[in-house]
Amino acid sequence: MNSFQINRIIHGEAAAKLAQMPDQCIDLIITDPPYLVGYRDRHGRTIANDENPDAVLPTFPQMARVLRDNRYMILFCGWSAIDQFSTSWTQAGLRTVGQIFWHKNYTSSSWHTECRHESAWLLAKGFPAKPSMPVSDVQEWIYSGNRNHPTEKAVDILTPLVRAYSKPGDVILDPFSGSGSTSVSAALNNRRYIGIELDKGYCQHARSRIAGVMRYRQLMAT
Repeated sequence: MNSFQINRIIHGEAAAKLAQMPDQCIDLIITDPPYLVGYRDRHGRTIANDENPDAVLPTFPQMARVLRDNRYMILFCGWSAIDQFSTSWTQAGLRTVGQIFWHKNYTSSSWHTECRHESAWLLAKGFPAKPSMPVSDVQEWIYSGNRNHPTEKAVDILTPLVRAYSKPGDVILDPFSGSGSTSVSAALNNRRYIGIELDKGYCQHARSRIAGVMRYRQLMAT
């Protein structure tokens, strides 16, 4: 308990690192785990554990445990493995209370339909107070360029979620941190953060981004 630290990007496997965290220490979870689809982008980049449910689904009981009562979790999730994901979060004690869609002005893939949206599930542990200004469940997508990670989310799409579902000073967790966009958004909005990431290179990049945020905040304070 005494070794628990915030405002850091942790290198390691998500379930194992979550197991080391104390109960009910997190105010909001925003995360974008592997979708379990074997994703490969146009440059041939892949996502670690994207074909390994045993490395992803066991995080749900741990995420529910570390999340404070009556708080939210926002989970980016593809539809093709939704049965596995929804079973896991329901068994962990999380309720589905909403879904958010981001409309894309381009086709990201084409199969039975042209895919022109991204989605996230709004989950609740207990019965959180409704936000004073809830976000619209249809948003416009802002493309990050995926320069630093194959599925990098733009900070600008995460910031409305941070502001609506947490308060200044809250601790925001992303157990599948990637390039660190959730933590960057938290830091820019006076929230505390914890990111967990399996890939050492992405950890280093996320830490560099956070360092840039800290320099920016110091500059603005002078």
